[in-house]
Amino acid sequence: MGKDLYLNYPSARHVFEEADETLGLNLSKLIFDGQQKDLMMTENAQPAILATSIATFKVLESEYGFDIATSCSYALGHSLGEYSALVVTKALSLYDAFKLVRRRGEAMASTVASLGVKTAMAALIVREENLPKLRGAIEEVCSTLPDGEFVELANLNSSFQAVISGTSQAVDQASRVLQSKRLAARAVDLPVSAPFHCKLMQPAAAHMQEALKGVKFEKPIIDVITNVTASPIQSADDIPSLLVRQVTSTVQWQRSIKYCRQAGINNFILLGPARVLANLLKKDFPHDYI
Repeated sequence: MGKDLYLNYPSARHVFEEADETLGLNLSKLIFDGQQKDLMMTENAQPAILATSIATFKVLESEYGFDIATSCSYALGHSLGEYSALVVTKALSLYDAFKLVRRRGEAMASTVASLGVKTAMAALIVREENLPKLRGAIEEVCSTLPDGEFVELANLNSSFQAVISGTSQAVDQASRVLQSKRLAARAVDLPVSAPFHCKLMQPAAAHMQEALKGVKFEKPIIDVITNVTASPIQSADDIPSLLVRQVTSTVQWQRSIKYCRQAGINNFILLGPARVLANLLKKDFPHDYI
C-alpha cells in the first residue's frame, strides 16, 4: 500500500518518513512489507491510511501542480478521512494529525479490550426509501435485547448502503430483523477490529477529547464538510468538538455528498489506498466525473 509512491516520488517519501519520525516507529515498513493482521490493527491502520492518503495528495501537488484552493470547492473525508481533509485544507498540521490518529486508534483498541464482549459491524444493502426507517427499526430491536447487548446505526454511506455497529449478538439480530421487515435486502459482516461510530466507543471519545486539548486548528482554506453535521465547518474552534462527536456519531456520508451535489458539484477527486468511496459514488451518480 503506497510503496510505489514512496519509491517514485520524493514528496510522498517525505510523508512516510514524517510518519515514522513523528510516531517513533517504522510505520512505513509495516505498510509496505508487514503482516496483514498487524496492519489491520486499528492503531496501525489509521495512521497508515492517513499517510497513504496525504502522500497521494502531495504527489498531485508536486508533480502535477494541483492546487486545492483553486481546483476544489469542498473537502470531506469518511470517518478517519476527515483528518486527511483537515490536513490538505491546512486546518491541521500533518504532525498533529499523525499523533491524533495514532491515539485515536489506540483509544479505540483499548476501549474494545475493556468491553468484555464480542463486537461487530455489518453493511446493509438497502433501498433509498428505506433509509429514514432504519434508525427507528434499530431502536426497536434494541428494546428487545438483553442487558449488555446494543446496536446502532453507524454509517449512512450511500442511497443503497448503511452500516450497523454494536455487540455481535445485537448486530446479528438487527441484521435478521431488518431483512425480515424488508428494510434491508442483505447484510454483510465487516472485517473490522472495533464497533466504530456507536456509543460503545464513548471511552475512546473521552480519550480524544483529552488528546485534542492544546492542538492548534486553523480555518480551512476551503470548506470542509463534517461527518457529524453533513455541512461545512463554521469556525476552527468547532473542529475539536466535531472530531470528538464523530467517534460515537453516525457518519453522515450520503448527506455530505448530497450537500455537494445540491451545490452543483459533479466532479470528485478521491484520495486513499482503495476505491471504496469511488465505487459508492459511481453507483449513485454514474454520470459524474470521479
